[in-house]
Amino acid sequence: MNISEIFYSIQGEGMLIGVPSVFVRTSGCNLRCVWCDTPYASWQPEGSEMAVDGVLTEVAGYDCKHVVVTGGEPMIFQEVAALTRRLREGGYHITIETAGTVWQDVVCDLASVSPKLSHSTPHEREGGRYVERHEEARLNVEVIRRFMGLGDCQLKFVVDRAEDLVEIESLIAEVGGVDRRSVMLMPQGVTAESIGTKAKWLAGVCLERGFRYCPRLQIELFGNTRGT
Repeated sequence: MNISEIFYSIQGEGMLIGVPSVFVRTSGCNLRCVWCDTPYASWQPEGSEMAVDGVLTEVAGYDCKHVVVTGGEPMIFQEVAALTRRLREGGYHITIETAGTVWQDVVCDLASVSPKLSHSTPHEREGGRYVERHEEARLNVEVIRRFMGLGDCQLKFVVDRAEDLVEIESLIAEVGGVDRRSVMLMPQGVTAESIGTKAKWLAGVCLERGFRYCPRLQIELFGNTRGT
């Protein structure tokens, strides 16, 4: 599988925010979000091929039992299923971060599913060459339901504007059986300043609708830099 980076840092988002974790970032993605904060794993994928054994060896070099399998989109790699099973055998707590568009027969302790809303579509980027591909792939309700069936699951939405809330409500109604306390709203932005301009408004939305506000601690602590 193509690996962009393996690093040790603080989980910056979601239910396990603040937990020291080893991040295994795959490189490559079936989507092209216009605001993607890891373009080196999507728009211009960088990395090198690593066997599952090699990944496990590098992970074992850290004194940490929380592992986050992320991307890009880790589910586009068939080897990710074997990786998660080997991690479980090793006694690791496994979080999978995915857009929820592709299914692999994985195991995990927390499925962190981040469905992409319409504002993610790259209409103005590279002449719009990825618009059709992105729109066709960005939502897969059945796959989201399958991830929810794995056990603990959080639905994490990047929110940019008030109109996004209509899409979010429509999607969780279509998926069905969603605990609103597991729905996390995260402000779109790649700097502390841009996130801060939306934070208070979005926190108010969460209070009104019973969702959870999701900060982006890694940007607050380290900025939008690789390996954090």
